[in-house]
Amino acid sequence: MRILFFLAMVVIGVSVECPALAADKEVIINLTQQAAYLLQNRQVVLESPISSGRDGWRTPTGHFHVLAKDASHESGSFGSIRDGGGRAVNSSATPASYVPPGCRYVPAPMPYFIEFAPKVGMHAGYLPGVPASHGCVRMPRDLAAQFFAAVPVGTPVYVTGDSRQVSRLRRAMPLYANQRYTYRSRGYAATIGTGWR
Repeated sequence: MRILFFLAMVVIGVSVECPALAADKEVIINLTQQAAYLLQNRQVVLESPISSGRDGWRTPTGHFHVLAKDASHESGSFGSIRDGGGRAVNSSATPASYVPPGCRYVPAPMPYFIEFAPKVGMHAGYLPGVPASHGCVRMPRDLAAQFFAAVPVGTPVYVTGDSRQVSRLRRAMPLYANQRYTYRSRGYAATIGTGWR
């Protein structure tokens, strides 16, 4: 009888604990600041500069949840046309784009993809210093990997702000963040807890 009770407690504990993994975490994406934050127990534990959706491809705002994760995701909508030597012939291609003889269509890589809305998510990518994506939220590769490892499916995601009112422009960042490009937002701590809920 003790064994059955112990097993029942383990099963109950596991089923209660799994949702708690996502419940104490939340992601806040501020389009005005062009920054993403991972909060755990309402404390910022990770932050990253971002490049959100550009004009005509705005990142959706609102309250979402992480739907899926894919470490080696490729875009189903955008990519490039490459010649036999691997050089880009058309860097803004879609699957329906004309592919000249001897060339091929290559989907855009979106490593560490964390989907929070249909076909929209956070992933590693180039940050030119301004909103420039087709709606996704790009991050430096090393920070995207850290978000990917820390954020479970089901985590709440709050997207707020307006990319048309970017609070400051940055110089372009490489695919990897490093100490020379460390990004810190000013005044963010004072706004946590107000306006996010």
